[in-house]
Amino acid sequence: MDLMINEPFPGFNRPLEVLRTCHRRLLACLERLEHLHAHVPEHGADATAQAAAQRLLHYFYSAAPHHHADEYEDLFPRLKRLGDHPASHPQLPAWLDSLTADHEALERVWARLEPDLLDIAEGRPASLAGAPEWVARYRRHLSLKEQAVLPLAEHLLDADQCRAIGEAMARRRDIEIECRA
Repeated sequence: MDLMINEPFPGFNRPLEVLRTCHRRLLACLERLEHLHAHVPEHGADATAQAAAQRLLHYFYSAAPHHHADEYEDLFPRLKRLGDHPASHPQLPAWLDSLTADHEALERVWARLEPDLLDIAEGRPASLAGAPEWVARYRRHLSLKEQAVLPLAEHLLDADQCRAIGEAMARRRDIEIECRA
Protein backbone atom coordinates (compact mmCIF):
# COMPACT_ATOMS: atom_id res chain seq x y z
CA MET A 1 0.00 0.00 0.00
CA ASP A 2 2.78 2.49 0.80
CA LEU A 3 4.22 1.89 -2.65
CA MET A 4 1.01 3.20 -4.20
CA ILE A 5 0.97 6.26 -1.96
CA ASN A 6 4.61 6.95 -2.81
CA GLU A 7 4.31 6.04 -6.49
CA PRO A 8 6.37 8.51 -8.51
CA PHE A 9 4.65 10.93 -10.86
CA PRO A 10 5.12 10.22 -14.56
CA GLY A 11 6.00 13.87 -15.27
CA PHE A 12 3.92 16.99 -15.67
CA ASN A 13 4.33 16.83 -19.43
CA ARG A 14 1.77 13.99 -19.12
CA PRO A 15 -0.86 15.63 -16.89
CA LEU A 16 -3.57 13.02 -17.37
CA GLU A 17 -1.14 10.33 -16.21
CA VAL A 18 -0.30 12.50 -13.20
CA LEU A 19 -4.03 12.59 -12.37
CA ARG A 20 -4.25 8.82 -12.71
CA THR A 21 -1.27 8.45 -10.38
CA CYS A 22 -3.01 10.71 -7.88
CA HIS A 23 -6.12 8.55 -8.14
CA ARG A 24 -4.12 5.41 -7.40
CA ARG A 25 -2.57 7.16 -4.40
CA LEU A 26 -6.01 8.23 -3.22
CA LEU A 27 -7.26 4.66 -3.52
CA ALA A 28 -4.32 3.50 -1.41
CA CYS A 29 -5.22 6.11 1.20
CA LEU A 30 -8.82 4.92 1.20
CA GLU A 31 -7.61 1.37 1.75
CA ARG A 32 -5.41 2.58 4.61
CA LEU A 33 -8.39 4.37 6.14
CA GLU A 34 -10.48 1.19 5.91
CA HIS A 35 -7.73 -0.73 7.71
CA LEU A 36 -7.51 1.99 10.34
CA HIS A 37 -11.29 1.96 10.80
CA ALA A 38 -11.14 -1.81 11.42
CA HIS A 39 -8.04 -1.53 13.64
CA VAL A 40 -9.21 1.18 16.04
CA PRO A 41 -12.12 -0.63 17.76
CA GLU A 42 -9.84 -3.44 18.89
CA HIS A 43 -6.52 -1.63 19.39
CA GLY A 44 -7.52 1.98 19.99
CA ALA A 45 -5.18 4.81 19.09
CA ASP A 46 -2.03 2.69 19.45
CA ALA A 47 1.24 3.48 17.69
CA THR A 48 0.11 1.73 14.49
CA ALA A 49 -3.12 3.72 14.40
CA GLN A 50 -1.31 6.96 15.19
CA ALA A 51 1.17 6.45 12.37
CA ALA A 52 -1.59 5.58 9.88
CA ALA A 53 -3.67 8.61 10.89
CA GLN A 54 -0.62 10.88 10.61
CA ARG A 55 0.19 9.57 7.11
CA LEU A 56 -3.43 10.04 6.01
CA LEU A 57 -3.60 13.55 7.38
CA HIS A 58 -0.30 14.43 5.75
CA TYR A 59 -1.53 13.22 2.37
CA PHE A 60 -4.89 14.95 2.58
CA TYR A 61 -3.31 18.19 3.79
CA SER A 62 -0.48 18.28 1.26
CA ALA A 63 -1.15 16.36 -1.96
CA ALA A 64 -4.94 16.20 -2.11
CA PRO A 65 -5.50 19.99 -2.31
CA HIS A 66 -3.14 20.17 -5.31
CA HIS A 67 -4.97 17.32 -7.00
CA HIS A 68 -8.36 18.92 -6.47
CA ALA A 69 -7.08 22.20 -7.88
CA ASP A 70 -5.57 20.36 -10.86
CA GLU A 71 -9.01 19.09 -11.74
CA TYR A 72 -11.32 21.91 -10.70
CA GLU A 73 -9.15 24.82 -11.84
CA ASP A 74 -7.46 23.36 -14.90
CA LEU A 75 -8.94 20.14 -16.29
CA PHE A 76 -12.67 20.56 -15.74
CA PRO A 77 -12.95 24.13 -17.07
CA ARG A 78 -11.14 23.09 -20.26
CA LEU A 79 -13.41 20.09 -20.68
CA LYS A 80 -16.50 22.24 -20.11
CA ARG A 81 -15.37 24.56 -22.89
CA LEU A 82 -15.07 21.51 -25.18
CA GLY A 83 -18.60 20.28 -24.45
CA ASP A 84 -19.72 21.07 -28.01
CA HIS A 85 -16.70 19.34 -29.57
CA PRO A 86 -17.81 16.61 -32.01
CA ALA A 87 -15.80 13.98 -30.09
CA SER A 88 -17.36 15.00 -26.78
CA HIS A 89 -19.88 12.91 -24.92
CA PRO A 90 -23.38 14.31 -24.30
CA GLN A 91 -23.11 13.43 -20.60
CA LEU A 92 -19.83 15.30 -20.04
CA PRO A 93 -21.46 18.42 -18.54
CA ALA A 94 -23.53 16.25 -16.18
CA TRP A 95 -20.46 14.23 -15.19
CA LEU A 96 -18.50 17.39 -14.39
CA ASP A 97 -21.43 18.82 -12.41
CA SER A 98 -21.74 15.52 -10.54
CA LEU A 99 -18.03 15.49 -9.70
CA THR A 100 -18.23 19.05 -8.42
CA ALA A 101 -21.24 18.18 -6.25
CA ASP A 102 -19.42 15.04 -5.06
CA HIS A 103 -16.46 17.14 -4.01
CA GLU A 104 -18.69 19.35 -1.89
CA ALA A 105 -20.26 16.26 -0.27
CA LEU A 106 -16.83 14.75 0.32
CA GLU A 107 -15.75 17.95 2.05
CA ARG A 108 -18.78 17.77 4.38
CA VAL A 109 -17.99 14.17 5.36
CA TRP A 110 -14.28 15.05 5.72
CA ALA A 111 -15.27 17.76 8.21
CA ARG A 112 -16.68 14.98 10.42
CA LEU A 113 -13.82 12.54 9.77
CA GLU A 114 -10.86 14.90 10.16
CA PRO A 115 -11.27 15.52 13.93
CA ASP A 116 -11.27 11.76 14.54
CA LEU A 117 -8.07 11.35 12.51
CA LEU A 118 -6.49 14.23 14.43
CA ASP A 119 -7.45 12.58 17.73
CA ILE A 120 -6.03 9.21 16.69
CA ALA A 121 -2.85 10.85 15.39
CA GLU A 122 -2.39 12.31 18.88
CA GLY A 123 -3.16 9.00 20.62
CA ARG A 124 -6.69 9.91 21.70
CA PRO A 125 -9.62 7.55 21.13
CA ALA A 126 -11.97 8.19 18.23
CA SER A 127 -14.53 6.20 16.29
CA LEU A 128 -13.90 7.16 12.64
CA ALA A 129 -17.67 6.82 12.20
CA GLY A 130 -17.59 8.82 8.96
CA ALA A 131 -14.93 6.63 7.35
CA PRO A 132 -17.17 4.08 5.55
CA GLU A 133 -19.34 6.78 3.97
CA TRP A 134 -16.32 8.84 2.94
CA VAL A 135 -14.51 5.85 1.45
CA ALA A 136 -17.59 4.73 -0.52
CA ARG A 137 -18.26 8.25 -1.84
CA TYR A 138 -14.62 8.77 -2.78
CA ARG A 139 -14.44 5.45 -4.63
CA ARG A 140 -17.54 6.32 -6.68
CA HIS A 141 -16.07 9.76 -7.36
CA LEU A 142 -12.76 8.31 -8.55
CA SER A 143 -14.51 5.68 -10.63
CA LEU A 144 -16.42 8.29 -12.65
CA LYS A 145 -13.18 10.15 -13.31
CA GLU A 146 -11.27 7.03 -14.30
CA GLN A 147 -14.00 5.33 -16.33
CA ALA A 148 -15.52 8.32 -18.10
CA VAL A 149 -13.86 11.71 -17.70
CA LEU A 150 -10.16 10.94 -18.16
CA PRO A 151 -10.65 8.66 -21.19
CA LEU A 152 -12.74 11.39 -22.79
CA ALA A 153 -10.16 14.02 -21.86
CA GLU A 154 -7.54 11.99 -23.73
CA HIS A 155 -9.59 12.38 -26.90
CA LEU A 156 -10.64 15.99 -26.44
CA LEU A 157 -7.51 17.74 -25.20
CA ASP A 158 -4.83 18.63 -27.70
CA ALA A 159 -1.11 18.87 -26.97
CA ASP A 160 -1.26 22.61 -26.17
CA GLN A 161 -4.09 22.12 -23.69
CA CYS A 162 -2.27 19.24 -22.01
CA ARG A 163 0.91 21.31 -21.87
CA ALA A 164 -0.99 24.19 -20.22
CA ILE A 165 -2.55 21.83 -17.67
CA GLY A 166 0.83 20.24 -16.90
CA GLU A 167 2.48 23.63 -16.49
CA ALA A 168 -0.26 24.78 -14.11
CA MET A 169 0.11 21.55 -12.11
CA ALA A 170 3.86 22.08 -11.80
CA ARG A 171 3.47 25.76 -10.82
CA ARG A 172 0.97 24.77 -8.15
CA ARG A 173 3.67 22.53 -6.66
CA ASP A 174 6.47 25.08 -7.17
CA ILE A 175 8.20 22.78 -9.65
CA GLU A 176 9.99 24.09 -12.71
CA ILE A 177 9.42 21.87 -15.71
CA GLU A 178 10.33 21.63 -19.29
CA CYS A 179 7.18 20.40 -20.99
CA ARG A 180 7.73 18.31 -24.09
CA ALA A 181 5.13 16.46 -26.10
